[in-house]
Amino acid sequence: MSKHDNIAAAGAVYYLFGATGDLARRKLFPALFSLYKEGKLAEDFAVVGLARRPRTNEQFRQDLYESIVEFSRNKADDKQLWDKFAEHFEYMSLDINNVDGFRELGNLTERLDAKFNIPGNRLFYLALAPDLFGPVSFNLRDGGLLESKGWHRLVIEKPFGYDLPSAQKLNEQLCQVFKEEEIFRIDHYLGKEMVQNIEVIRFANAFFEPLWNNKHIANVQITLSETVGVEERGGYYDKSGALRDMVQNHMLQMLAMIAMEPPSRLHPEDIRDEKVKALRSLRPYTTSEEIDANVVRGQYSEGMLKSKPLTGYRQEESVNSESVTETYFAARVFVDNFRWAGVPFYIRTGKRLPVKTTEVVIEFKNVPDNVLFARRHDLSPNLLVIRVHPMEGIYIKINAKKPGENNVVQPVSMEFCQSCMIGLNTPEAYERLIYDATRGESTYFTRWDEVAQAWSFVDRIADAWREGSDNLQFYPAGSWGPEKTDELLASDGFHWWPVNGQDEDNVIWISGSSN
Repeated sequence: MSKHDNIAAAGAVYYLFGATGDLARRKLFPALFSLYKEGKLAEDFAVVGLARRPRTNEQFRQDLYESIVEFSRNKADDKQLWDKFAEHFEYMSLDINNVDGFRELGNLTERLDAKFNIPGNRLFYLALAPDLFGPVSFNLRDGGLLESKGWHRLVIEKPFGYDLPSAQKLNEQLCQVFKEEEIFRIDHYLGKEMVQNIEVIRFANAFFEPLWNNKHIANVQITLSETVGVEERGGYYDKSGALRDMVQNHMLQMLAMIAMEPPSRLHPEDIRDEKVKALRSLRPYTTSEEIDANVVRGQYSEGMLKSKPLTGYRQEESVNSESVTETYFAARVFVDNFRWAGVPFYIRTGKRLPVKTTEVVIEFKNVPDNVLFARRHDLSPNLLVIRVHPMEGIYIKINAKKPGENNVVQPVSMEFCQSCMIGLNTPEAYERLIYDATRGESTYFTRWDEVAQAWSFVDRIADAWREGSDNLQFYPAGSWGPEKTDELLASDGFHWWPVNGQDEDNVIWISGSSN
């Protein structure tokens, strides 16, 4: 959103709590290296890796190097640049429950400030379990880490609580130490290129926004599908499930960006205000009857994917053999405001599905029956598809005359494939979000009232399930979920449109990609 997206961020000390964990290795270290290599981190920065296990600086930097080699989109092929980068990294073993360790961390910080001429700015990245956010925040305060003259920012990962009461308790703890504007709650989906592109597609194109309402849109479909199972996360996932793990954050955030009103200014708070209004307009489902009519709750059983046999969820490691945790969630959701009244939003997410993809499909209303070409042809609806992951781009389907035929109409498709562009090496989501947090750019971080509204919506469904709505359905691993998911749309006269990776029959391509 800034006019200065390519300038180096202000110098700071970055504290990575959980520095020996998987998130740091796969995402955070590569993100910092890419920012440095592309000139978005100046020389006045330092990174302190913090975890319980003992490591020397040399061992930590070797871990850093191996992370970059395996996971970074940029290569560490310039030894001089690498050595300069690695010099900024130090490691400290820390017991996060011992405030004396934080005082020692303060002494290390003073040395780093002097060594790299850092102006007192602090960014604390907590790649930790949520129940540790509060204790760490208190010890940062009591250990003197928040007494410097520069800015102080706290970056925390999901899950932000387990339900609304636990999220409120957690937020109250954080707000005893940090101001709301200093808290950056990461939802990495908001860092994805095409999610951020939703605003541009809507508000920078004159032929979309006038049609972006219930007079012209028949339905919206949001799919976030995964081919993997729970893998080694069985213990965590069995206490969470798809509703809390994916819907409360990723899916409702994408829905809010599709449904929000145009902000009065391109200012973070104005944009987030409109997202909150959209979330407040979600029609709540509270009774078992409403849940059964509008929500599909599924769990994968044994199945096949690409001729490979797959185990069922209840046979996964660390999963209860009688678990009723959902690995699949689909719902018909309504945004009850003037713009969207009556338009169903169909959302679905699940594990062990046939294709890994994240897409938003906008289906426009068809032309009136018995008018012109509609009299003689079964016209296909116009579609706008925003492809978020792994393919990034925009797909549009329209109707056109078949070449050489007399008034024969056929669907044709046009696509802008951003991820297909030759030589394109797009930044990862964590690069954008860390860079934004360092600059104080909060647009693509979730504000507390967004979190609270999302939990309020999700908790009503979870409560209905807990009170005896026995609607868990099983689907074979490798399928598209329970049959009821298709019935959800069919009852409204719609169907799920194929996502990228599925075949779509009878579509002619005008252009494969744009370069």
